[in-house]
Amino acid sequence: MSADRSVLPGELRSDLKLIADMIAPNSRVLDIGCGDGALLAFLTAEKSVDGRGMEISQSGVNACVSHGLSVIQGDADTDLNDYPSDTFDYVVLSQTLQATRNPKGVLQDLVRIARLAVVSFVNFGHWRIRWKLLAEGRMPATAGNPYSWYDSPDIHLCTIRDFVEMCGKAGLVIEKGVSLNGRGNAFRTIGRLANWRDEQALFLLRRG
Repeated sequence: MSADRSVLPGELRSDLKLIADMIAPNSRVLDIGCGDGALLAFLTAEKSVDGRGMEISQSGVNACVSHGLSVIQGDADTDLNDYPSDTFDYVVLSQTLQATRNPKGVLQDLVRIARLAVVSFVNFGHWRIRWKLLAEGRMPATAGNPYSWYDSPDIHLCTIRDFVEMCGKAGLVIEKGVSLNGRGNAFRTIGRLANWRDEQALFLLRRG
């Protein structure tokens, strides 16, 4: 079943464009937490990938399937074990890691089932978040994480420094790191001050 091009948005979200740029044409891709399937549809139509998706919400799955995308309902914490090793060339986990119960285990599964993993998340070490917590004494909301503390699906918020340290402990190699601004546009290569000044981060990983 081929993807319906009508699912393609007029403007793909900025951070998803950056992810798409990292993925080679005609590759095998798994998008975990694929939402409405916008990235999968773009990759299928524009890069001729063999795309698959996993989405925890039934409404997201229904939206994807209605547009001809191959997406199943699943949970990254429990269902990645069902995939054999080296099934895909790329696996994408965009703005989803913080909602998993076992982030380290999920990352290790990503590089087991794919040659390369693309992971993005909101950096909770950013100076505005630090300032809001210091000045107001309340958990801050961000453009990438607009929920209040009591209704957020996120349970493992992290900083860029936390993520890099975890990759080392999990035996993962960082091939590339790009920092993003609040709108998801590329800012600069991850550097020494990234944990303080960058609002989001995007990493390309492989197994060690």
